[in-house]
Amino acid sequence: MLKLVDALAQFRHDPLGFVYFAFPWGKGELEGMDGPEKWQRDLLLDIKEGLKDIDQVIREAVASGHGVGKSAVVSWLILWSLSTFPDTRGVVTANTAKQLENKTWPELTKWYNRFIGKELFECTATAIFSVEESHKQNWRIDAIPWSDNNTEAFAGLHNQGKRILLLFDEASAISNTIWEVAEGAMTDADTEIIWAAFGNPTRNTGRFFDCFHRDRALWHTQQVDSRSVSFSNKKQLQEWIDTRGIDSDFVKVRVLGEFPSSSEAQFIPRSYVDEARGRSIHPSQYDFAPVIIGMDPAWTGGDEIAIVKRQGLASSILAIYSKNDDDFQMANRLAQFEDEHKADGVIIDMGWGTGIYSAGKHLGRSWMLVNFAEASPDKGYYNLRAYGWGRMKDWLKQGGAIPDDQQLCDDLVGPETKPREDGRIQLESKETMKKRGLASPNRADALAITFMREVRKKEDNEKLMWANGQPYDIFGGV
Repeated sequence: MLKLVDALAQFRHDPLGFVYFAFPWGKGELEGMDGPEKWQRDLLLDIKEGLKDIDQVIREAVASGHGVGKSAVVSWLILWSLSTFPDTRGVVTANTAKQLENKTWPELTKWYNRFIGKELFECTATAIFSVEESHKQNWRIDAIPWSDNNTEAFAGLHNQGKRILLLFDEASAISNTIWEVAEGAMTDADTEIIWAAFGNPTRNTGRFFDCFHRDRALWHTQQVDSRSVSFSNKKQLQEWIDTRGIDSDFVKVRVLGEFPSSSEAQFIPRSYVDEARGRSIHPSQYDFAPVIIGMDPAWTGGDEIAIVKRQGLASSILAIYSKNDDDFQMANRLAQFEDEHKADGVIIDMGWGTGIYSAGKHLGRSWMLVNFAEASPDKGYYNLRAYGWGRMKDWLKQGGAIPDDQQLCDDLVGPETKPREDGRIQLESKETMKKRGLASPNRADALAITFMREVRKKEDNEKLMWANGQPYDIFGGV
């Protein structure tokens, strides 16, 4: 056994070499297989390269179509990390407990049974650990379903001076809260830390998506086409392409390993937002329209107060503040913006804005309140909030321009719809979004507020404006 331990130890910083050494390639169940696929080799080699810098957290993210061998890589990383560094600690989680119990861990068990060093470790239904009695608690990797209400396992994953392995399987659906808590395990100095996330790219929001976009400088990423691996069902994949189309979200997610244009329940497609972000429009396209200011006050200390201006197709963020309970102070600031921008209308969310509205009355201001829960003017929407977001969605599609602001863009694509038997459109609540680990979309709500009331230019308030022989649409601008 000592010779085996020494043999495995030589692969401490070479996970690809370990995979070739540790399993009986070309024999038994692996007959006809000579080793990992190219994308798997690339990932293992990148980890090898990252291990040269002890102060660098190794972050790997792989988005792929179906059947490319993600679970096999998860298994290899678990067995490599445990058998090449004493007292390694780690956690593996997945999108659901069922995925973890029925797919991720059974795949590990399969590779464990093929592993040349299986006698060194015991593999149970929820953990794999050293057979040495004195090391069982500190030399182990556990399968732990995630829960926003139970994050201790992720917050407490520390192993100073040794090795930490954190693996996310089907990472698109793992809550942002868990990702954020897991960051706490990345702070141990002089420690080998490997964090790898795998999954089908089912959502174009959230932290897995961010690995390939906002946070791409921190992550080594791969997007793997199912057709590129030797063992995928090429006939089935081509059938999906032929029947659904190469550009369909179904094929993007399940074959190409690309993020969808719009997640299944997502209300505003990311493509609308990407096209509107930083869009350049000439003043002649909007300067004839009324200037509307929308304000979404903060509900909790973690939220922000957002003030947004929209004029026809143009929009901008006027100010962002932390939660402020001084209604008179906020009313004065809002009045300053109204005067500075010669606003034709100011609209405030009633939730925490009633005090600001009342303070505005003392200042002689004629502002408007909206209640997100009130009835929608359009029967196709469940309430006023859904109606405002619906008009904002149409506005984006028709050429609306938004500032190059990452938080606003994230806010716009964050809310999902709730299925209703009557077919009316209803958005999930801010509270539900927070349970998914998303921030309250205050900036997008402030913009949506500008679509919730009819506003006309002050000098034309008594007139019905016409454009091209039709009643002028104050919300669309053109």
